[in-house]
This record gives sequence, C-alpha cells and structure tokens, in this order.
Amino acid sequence: MGLARPKQYLPLRGRTILEWSLAPFLDCDWVDGVVLVLAKNDQEFSRLPVARHPKIIPATGGTARADSVRAGLQAVVERSRPFPETYVLVHDAARPCVEWADIERLRDEADDEHGGLLAMPVTDTLKKSKQGKVAATVDRAFIWRAQTPQMFRLDLLMGALQECAERGLEITDEASAMERAGYKPRLVRGRDSNIKVTYAEDLHVADFWLARQAQQP
Repeated sequence: MGLARPKQYLPLRGRTILEWSLAPFLDCDWVDGVVLVLAKNDQEFSRLPVARHPKIIPATGGTARADSVRAGLQAVVERSRPFPETYVLVHDAARPCVEWADIERLRDEADDEHGGLLAMPVTDTLKKSKQGKVAATVDRAFIWRAQTPQMFRLDLLMGALQECAERGLEITDEASAMERAGYKPRLVRGRDSNIKVTYAEDLHVADFWLARQAQQP
C-alpha cells in the first residue's frame, strides 16, 4: 500500500484492520485460542485493547508466510491436545470482513483429512498474457479464488509445510502446501465481501462491507 505503517494497523470504522479480522474468531465458542503471529519488531499490537484478550496467544513470525504459519502452528502444538484431535484455521490479518457464519460453514464442510478453504468461483473472463498481449483465454469453469480462513488438521498441515520447506518450494497459501503433499482440500463457497486489503482503495470497499454487516439483524 506504499505506507510506512503495517496495513493491519490502519484504522477502519473505529478499529484497526487487525481487530476486525480477529473479532469473529474470538467470538466463536468452539475456537479454543487464537495464535497471532507478529513481526519480530512489532510495537503496535501491545497497545491495542484486544492484546489483553484471554484467547490470544502471541507468536513471532518469520521472513515468509510459510515460516510465520509454521511458527503459529508450533505455538498450537505446545498448548493443544494430541495431534489427530486438533484442527487449525489459518486466516490473513488483512481480511477484516470475514463473517462468523462462513467460518462455521467451513468448519462443518471441510474434509476431516483433506481440510478445506473458503473460496469463490471466478466470474470474470480470464486471459493468459505473454509480453503484455493476450496469449489465450482461460476456461474459468473450474477456477476459484482462494480466500481464508483455511482449515486443516494440525499434524497434516505441519507435515505439508515442513516438506515444502525442505524442498525449497514457495507457497502462497496453506492449501497449496497440502496439495503438494497429495491432499485435495474441499472448496467451501465464501463471499465476495471477504476481501484482502491490498491497495488503498480496498479500505473503502472494506468499510462498505462492514457497514452492511452492521445492518444485518
């Protein structure tokens, strides 16, 4: 976003983006704890009121997304029941509009072994480019946009991420690590409102969706 301040701490409707992203998980009575992975030099989180929430467990992240997720999972390992009984939801701090009902649906529809993720089918026509020109039109019939949270069994996700790290494979989400390990995560339909704040104009879109949610009964 071209700002000196990390985007998760930008103000949005009276809270930070991060606080909005945490809220639905903190409100779920079936979520035992929320591991928040922070940058090593983070100095802002401790100033927020939510930092004192009893469910939150801070952890220190790494240089890449996968490193940070592995650090968060290790914090879960240290506080959880035996592996096969523990499931984790991995969520982007910059997705402030995820709805509680969608998290519940993901929990109910994710495969016990293969896991699952919120996602949306693509409706735009997709073009493959080459040197700035259209090379081909991509069949969108089977294309989905991955969102978060993504839900997997703790031990299986840790193993998949470790395998990718050992092979030097870069991953952009947890589902891709599971796919490389041979699993087929279930696609659970999410909502267009579950945006990831990436550009400055996304703040206005997030504000709109949060205002809509506030009007719901």
